[in-house]
Amino acid sequence: MKLPVGDSFAGEVLRNEGSMSDAFSERMRLIRFRRKKERILLREEVKIVPKWLVWTCVILWLAAVAIGVLVNLSGVNGPMFPEQLAGRPVLASLALAGIITLLSAMAAIWLMALGYVYRDAKRRGMNAGLWTLLCVLLSWPFFAIGFILYFQVREPLPYPCPRCSTMVGARFNFCPNCKCNLHPSCPNCKREVAETDKFCPYCAQELTRRQESGPELTRSAE
Repeated sequence: MKLPVGDSFAGEVLRNEGSMSDAFSERMRLIRFRRKKERILLREEVKIVPKWLVWTCVILWLAAVAIGVLVNLSGVNGPMFPEQLAGRPVLASLALAGIITLLSAMAAIWLMALGYVYRDAKRRGMNAGLWTLLCVLLSWPFFAIGFILYFQVREPLPYPCPRCSTMVGARFNFCPNCKCNLHPSCPNCKREVAETDKFCPYCAQELTRRQESGPELTRSAE
């Protein structure tokens, strides 16, 4: 028996809403997982930026300062920049070098941020080229919205399995090497708990670890 058109459409809408809700819940779970697992240190994250990109920015800055100062000094008997310092070539050259340095610093920060996004997305198993392109396209009309969006939705870093230390992804439910349960849940309220928890933080259920099945959490024997 075929469903009426209206019922079929309503069912399709409900299925779509359910899939959207599941996708949103999974995204929020990954965000919480990333915040819990990752301890971001600025000095460590800076090392991700390619060294060749850093040196390229430094060389281009030095070249821009040298060219600007030489061009400015070549017009010592004519117009100089800034015009207010036309009679003081040394101060005019310093002022021009400062302006070039400021603009170069802004451009260098933008380029190194793109280099960081590319390297970071690659190590997280994301589409590095697509995310870098998105940050480039959204940088000028919307300032840094592309970078903000990336940092909000980026995937968590792979982490070592608590049993065999094999690197596993945040979306894995079980370790592919030792079948360790990577997302144990409370047997009472079914909410996700950490392996080191002795009691469920949501319902205070006592938790134990069954030795024969790894870190699966069950109701403790009384």
